[in-house]
Amino acid sequence: MKLTVERLGHLGDGIAQGDAGPIFVSGMLPGEVVEGEVSGDRLLAPKILEPSPMRIKPPCSHARSCGGCLMQHASDAFVGQWKIDSVKGALAGQGLEADFLPISISPPQSRRRATLAARRTKGGALLGFHARASDTLVEIPNCQLLHPDLIAALPGLEDLVKLGGSRSQEIALTVTRSMGGVDVDVSGGKPLDSTLQLALARAVEAHGFARLTWNGETVALRSQPVQRMGRASVVPPPGAFLQATEHGEAALLEAVKTALGPQKRIVDLFAGCGTFALPLAEIAEVHAVEGDAAMMTALEKAARQVAGLKRVTVEARDLYRRPLEPDEFKGVTGVVIDPPRAGAESQVKCLIMAKVPVIAMVSCNPITFARDAKALVAAGYVLDWVQVVDQFRWSAHVELVARFVQPYIGRNMA
Repeated sequence: MKLTVERLGHLGDGIAQGDAGPIFVSGMLPGEVVEGEVSGDRLLAPKILEPSPMRIKPPCSHARSCGGCLMQHASDAFVGQWKIDSVKGALAGQGLEADFLPISISPPQSRRRATLAARRTKGGALLGFHARASDTLVEIPNCQLLHPDLIAALPGLEDLVKLGGSRSQEIALTVTRSMGGVDVDVSGGKPLDSTLQLALARAVEAHGFARLTWNGETVALRSQPVQRMGRASVVPPPGAFLQATEHGEAALLEAVKTALGPQKRIVDLFAGCGTFALPLAEIAEVHAVEGDAAMMTALEKAARQVAGLKRVTVEARDLYRRPLEPDEFKGVTGVVIDPPRAGAESQVKCLIMAKVPVIAMVSCNPITFARDAKALVAAGYVLDWVQVVDQFRWSAHVELVARFVQPYIGRNMA
């Protein structure tokens, strides 16, 4: 059957119109004419008859087999506009629109944090990403996504898998580039005993890893896995959330600063280890709130070690179960809120009642962002602008910052 791809789905599949409804075509772009055999709602083994002018040669040799990247066959300009349009579409679904700033795209080989899958084999170890929608593991020695420091760590990670992995089940290795070396957090490995712990510690030393955490227990600490956040040096707990690229973090931070403008007292909700709170403390008092107590401890310790910061207070609190109430925002002039993918519906209701003048909302989910944006706009806030940040390059993932202001109050703080 011959089909013309009309658009992309939210996961990057091409969508064509068949006789019985939509047909999904993997790896295709709008406008491309393709041919193949239809099975259910998918076109199998599609052959491109007329390619899109936005199609490019994938830069990575693993692009066809690895499921880590979905959009390497499309130009940066196309992917950037697709991601902006996905946010615009989510807003339009709620009856909203906004001005959009130019997208910021992280460069290749810039991912500083990733979770790899691995298992021990008869001859050694297999380590990499899964093929798309498959349990098949694909090795990635030429990956164009990961930072070169993480690629250089692959042989050492394989040694860890050989020591403590299993041939019957996979293990997960969350690896993070830090100022002290690569930080490794392993889950699903063999139970620790003294022999394994000693062997793992020797491997950490041999390969120059900063820290190794095994099934929740730190078994080796060669150097502190420090992350810079503003002028502060933070040691995140093992596996703690961190923005995927330094470039993406810088773009999000710049957008948050621009959104807030000059402030006296800021509340940072879902603050993590201080991505926004610590740099913002250079210009305003900050109260940081996060559900993970270990991250709050790391943030507080980092803040105490930097001279010249404004007052920083922290609070470990589950904002889904106990959002900050309106009276807790007394004296607050600006808020940063960076919730998980589920959004922050309950917390947004409290922000509305508190009438916070300026809100910088950071989101990784256009759908829940649009839902929360609708509530703010319905309550009288103005959605000033949106900045899309693409730090998950070649994926369907979208990050953004949006500025919400109270008319005649927040706009004067720009």
